[in-house]
Amino acid sequence: MTRPDGRSPHDIRPITAEFDDLARVDGSARFGFGSTPSALASFTGPIEVRLAAENPSRLSLDVVVRPLSGIPGTREKKTGSVLGSVLKQSLVMEANPRTAVVLVVQSLTDEGSLASMINASTMACMASASVPMRGVVCAVDVGMTDDDFIVDPSPEEKQHTSASGCFAFHIQGLQRVECIWTNWTGSGFDEQELLQARTIARESVINVWKTLKETVARREKLPLEAEDEMEI
Repeated sequence: MTRPDGRSPHDIRPITAEFDDLARVDGSARFGFGSTPSALASFTGPIEVRLAAENPSRLSLDVVVRPLSGIPGTREKKTGSVLGSVLKQSLVMEANPRTAVVLVVQSLTDEGSLASMINASTMACMASASVPMRGVVCAVDVGMTDDDFIVDPSPEEKQHTSASGCFAFHIQGLQRVECIWTNWTGSGFDEQELLQARTIARESVINVWKTLKETVARREKLPLEAEDEMEI
């Protein structure tokens, strides 16, 4: 099966991943599947919080999601809740009790790719280096057509899928890749199809993880052969 853009079913589009230099934040990054970024994320903190909002044992994570245009609505609030829940899997929340960090994610396209938002958020956390991380969270989309499963479906391809979803994985090296969240949905639930989609997503998300490692290596001016020693 050959897709409209020439990719094979399990190929992802070329990844755009770059650290940014936004003012008045501790870390920022852009990420997208394709030639242009589709999400911009910034990470600030830890910062002091009001006494009434303090958590005596854990760091507080506030997530704000902004659409391409207009004001945030129900969709953005739901996306913010998802981003917060998956990122808490990698951040050491016990490291800075009684403080807070703020993650702001801006959609740069009408597509509003959740996978891109998750990956951009991870990069922003890494860029700030202000909160210890147990690993990194990377994500990729998978869709199912009449012929096969396809990875990273384009907006046009998604219109012809019978089921699709985003899969987020917590990665602590190639031997420790755990699926921590998915929103897989379709016309009917089939557990076997879900397991197949998750397996395909796991294989593909490694490419995202490797791209993040290469981006960090370039930013820190590390030799590429040292990538395997990088603990992300």
